[in-house]
Amino acid sequence: MPNFSVNFGSFTFNKALLNASGVMCQSIDEINAVLSNEYTGSVVTKSATPASREGNPLPRYSVLKDDLGTINSSGLPNYGFQYYLDYVLDQQNVTDKPIFFSIAGVTKQDNLDMLHQLQDSEFTGLVELNLSCPNVPGKPQTAYDFAGTDALLAEVFSFFTKPLGVKLPPYFDMAHFDEIAEILNQYPLTFVNTINSIGNGLVIDENTDTVVIKPKGGFGGLGGTLVKATALANVRALRERLNPSIQIIGTGGVTSGRDVYEHILCGADLVEVGSALSIEGVEIFARLEKELAEIMNAKGYQTLADFRGKLNVIQ
Repeated sequence: MPNFSVNFGSFTFNKALLNASGVMCQSIDEINAVLSNEYTGSVVTKSATPASREGNPLPRYSVLKDDLGTINSSGLPNYGFQYYLDYVLDQQNVTDKPIFFSIAGVTKQDNLDMLHQLQDSEFTGLVELNLSCPNVPGKPQTAYDFAGTDALLAEVFSFFTKPLGVKLPPYFDMAHFDEIAEILNQYPLTFVNTINSIGNGLVIDENTDTVVIKPKGGFGGLGGTLVKATALANVRALRERLNPSIQIIGTGGVTSGRDVYEHILCGADLVEVGSALSIEGVEIFARLEKELAEIMNAKGYQTLADFRGKLNVIQ
C-alpha cells in the first residue's frame, strides 16, 4: 500500500483527503463523522461568521442531472464562531489530526475580529480565511478585489502569527493568476485553497422551466464534475507562481481517485472533496483512496511526492 502522508506547514497529515468547508461540517455530528473517518487526514469546519446564520431560503441546493455536479446558494449557514471554537479546542486535545478552522466574515471587520480571537485562543491548528464565498446576496467575493485582498492581508499579518491560509475563488485569466500570486507572495501564508465553487451559475428544471434554487433568482455556485478543469488550471497556475513555502489544497471536481491524482499531479499537497461528499457521504473517502492506490501501484509510485507537480506538457 502506498504512503499517503503529507508534510504540510509544520504539520504531518497521515492522509491527503479531507472535506471542503461547507460540506458535512456544519454540526458537531457532521464534523465528527469526517474527523473520525480513517481515510481522512483532517476536517475543515464550516466557514464561521461571528454570530450564527440561517443562510439563504430553501431550496438552496440541487444535484444536477447526468452527474455534472451541484449548484448551491447556501449563504453561509453556520452556528457561529464560538460554537466551532469550543469544538476545536476540545477536539485538538483528543485527535492526532490537525484541524482546519474556517472563517468567512461578511465584512472585513468580521474577519479581523475573529482572527484576533483565534490569535488569543489556545487553538493550535490551521486557520482558513475564506475570501471566496459567492452566495451572500449583496456581498462580492473579496479575492476578486486585488487591492482589497492586499490591504486585508497586510492588516491580518500585522498581528496574526498562527498558520493561516486563504480560500480563493476560481480565476480565469492568466493576468489574474499573475496578480493574485504577486499579492499572496508578499505574506507568510501557509497555504492557499483553490477553488471555491464557480459563482453565479444558473440551472433550469426542464420540466417546469423554473430555476432549481430559490436564492438570488436561481443564481448559485457550481461544484462537482463540471468544475474540475477549472480547478486543475487554478492549482497548476498558482503552483507555478507561488512561493514554494506556500502549499496548495486542491478542491473542485473530485469524484474519483483519478481526480485526486490529477490534483496532486498539478501541484496540490492536500485534496478536498465537496459535491461528491455531499452526494455519497463519508464512504467516498475509502473509495477515493483505493482508486488512488491502484493508480499509484500501476505507475510504481510509493508516495504522493513521487508525482506531485510533475504534470507533463507537450514540447
